[in-house]
Amino acid sequence: MAGAMIVKRVTVGPFEENCYLLAEASGAAAVIVDPGDEGDRIVAMAAENGCTPSAVWLTHAHLDHIGAVSAVRRAWPGIPVTLHPDDLVVYAYGAMAAEKYGLPWEQPEPPERRFAEGNVLSIGSLRFEVWHLPGHAPGHVAFIGEGLMIGGDCLFKGSVGRTDLPLCDPAAFSRSLRRILTLPDDTVVYPGHGSPTTIGRERASNPFLA
Repeated sequence: MAGAMIVKRVTVGPFEENCYLLAEASGAAAVIVDPGDEGDRIVAMAAENGCTPSAVWLTHAHLDHIGAVSAVRRAWPGIPVTLHPDDLVVYAYGAMAAEKYGLPWEQPEPPERRFAEGNVLSIGSLRFEVWHLPGHAPGHVAFIGEGLMIGGDCLFKGSVGRTDLPLCDPAAFSRSLRRILTLPDDTVVYPGHGSPTTIGRERASNPFLA
């Protein structure tokens, strides 16, 4: 369960995006999820926990979730980056999106690997299943396992992800939210923005799930 593993968060960049370090224990196998900005702080988070990440997992490819991919690759040469193929088009729009917001941008090289619905991912003895949850982005995924969900921009504490951005699909997003609500109430949700929550709390009080 989640209590037996490390879940560390650093909130980065102007969009206050949550980048996560997942590991079995200090100094053990580790993965970085959604390195969105401020690569130096992400590298420091791994070092503080004695971890050398072996992979980067992306929930989706909006600029605030991929902005430090290049910095992470420089810190750990050869580290593979994985993304759902339906979000490759979003990944390629990074420079255009950054220009819209007036932000500096370093376009990362394409991801080496692809997620598919139902993939089972390992971090040492930990196991996570990939759920394809389109709507906020066409290739949005979440990582489900060990009593938690690393959920990207689907479900937030008291809110949900946007569906007014390019390539969003509100109908698909509604289906994705309904699927998320099949998880047990005690599932801890680690979102792409804001504080952790639980499925039960959001089921009971999130106005966007009514």
